[in-house]
Amino acid sequence: MAKSAFSPAYFHPRYWLTWLAIGAMYTAAWLPWPMKIGCGKAIGRLAWRLAKRRRRITETNIALCFPDKTAVEQATLVKETFLANGIGLIETATAWCRNAEDLRHRVSRINQDHLSRALVHKRGVLVIGIHFSTLDLGGALHSLFYPADVVYRPHNNPLFDHFMTRARSRTFGRTIDRHDLRGVVRHLKAGRIVWYSPDQDFGRDVSVFAPFFGQQAATIKLTAKIARMTGAPVVPMMFHRNPDNRSYTIEWLPALENFPSGDEVADASRINTIIEQAILKHPEQYLWLHRRFKTRPPGEEKIY
Repeated sequence: MAKSAFSPAYFHPRYWLTWLAIGAMYTAAWLPWPMKIGCGKAIGRLAWRLAKRRRRITETNIALCFPDKTAVEQATLVKETFLANGIGLIETATAWCRNAEDLRHRVSRINQDHLSRALVHKRGVLVIGIHFSTLDLGGALHSLFYPADVVYRPHNNPLFDHFMTRARSRTFGRTIDRHDLRGVVRHLKAGRIVWYSPDQDFGRDVSVFAPFFGQQAATIKLTAKIARMTGAPVVPMMFHRNPDNRSYTIEWLPALENFPSGDEVADASRINTIIEQAILKHPEQYLWLHRRFKTRPPGEEKIY
């Protein structure tokens, strides 16, 4: 997908707040690392106090997915999630506004050979990413070792979408609209790596219901469909911020065997299980602020 063109209309006063946000991101990207973490935590604390709707969504998700935790433990995880996602905003700014090469010393790799072996088949590789707060920084650091194209959702604000797409185009090979299935297939058949995150609720029409932390979750069918159409190996990838808040770890898992199986629910369940295992390593870094259980099976009441 080509970069979106800059429009003179972006100088209109209605975009001034967007320009301010972009300027703040550039500033945050160049802060010393301890200040980045401090600012991120401050943003997280503020959001935890003021973003009441998102806090309720997060509380609901964590109560559903971690019923064995006490009320105090759940509340602690909710707050830690906001802190981690506040840091994630600063990490995103860093990924979008700086050269990934500046951050090479901060990343460690585990089981890189799983991706290397998948590439030998020359059918492209579908890398399964996960919506952690570190998502964009993970993409930037992944690109240091394996350039990849990325499937993304365009932003509703045209100026911010231009900024975001341009930034991601510097990090990734190409950006592909999430509705552009042909583009995904074309890039994989050309032997490229495509980074794809299937762990959000895209609605009933494109999903099946599969277990996710013991709850029935609308899980997109596209992962298996893409693998079937292209023959591309599917390689799950985990990316986490380490406890020191200064370094990161990329871990690749083995390419999925016998995938797709022909059973949409079984395939979706398998993907969800892998995502669960990644989340359990650092549950506070996941995007629990998303309405993961928005779409319900027939007959069930809305959760949020």
